Amino acid sequence: MTDAPTLPSHIEQTVETIAELHRAHHRRATPSQRVVAQLTAVVGRPRFVVAVTVVFALWVGLNGVIKLMGHAPPDPPPFSYMQAITGIAGVYIMVLILITQKRENELSEARDQLTLELAIVNEQKSAKIISLLEELRRDLPALPNRPDPEADRLSEPADPQAVMDALRATTEDLQGAVAREGEATDEEGDKAGEDGGKAG
Repeated sequence: MTDAPTLPSHIEQTVETIAELHRAHHRRATPSQRVVAQLTAVVGRPRFVVAVTVVFALWVGLNGVIKLMGHAPPDPPPFSYMQAITGIAGVYIMVLILITQKRENELSEARDQLTLELAIVNEQKSAKIISLLEELRRDLPALPNRPDPEADRLSEPADPQAVMDALRATTEDLQGAVAREGEATDEEGDKAGEDGGKAG
């Protein structure tokens, strides 16, 4: 029997951090949220689809048999009772899915926040490493002191707020361009319609 591979300590720490994030998310769930999650898990299983199909088939068959026996079936075609029950159940299932999705979105936002923080830290570390390498290059007499503007720029850590402002400005410009293009298209369509009316 082979031993399980040993992971480096930093990878184990990362895995444990992610696992703790999931555990904390589940610990914060209220009793009602746990019940909703369990119900959603039941609805999402293939056996639930099979069970619903069997119930519908039995209900339709039962009504058919009762009608063949000469009696009035409790839910004759088009099976209004079954349709009403199906509609009500569909609303409840949709609400359960939405509640569960909201909980999953909270966990996804926490993971995104962790990813963003790690990316910022890694960017700062990379800038520091480049800065140290540039200092080492300048201090070593055996290496020619060649100016490297790109390395100088990369050695400065990015300002997260400046990046966010740039992204926001770019997004607003793009949305404005899309809106102006849509207005121009509408004006061309209105003009074409007027021309067509005059020609008629």
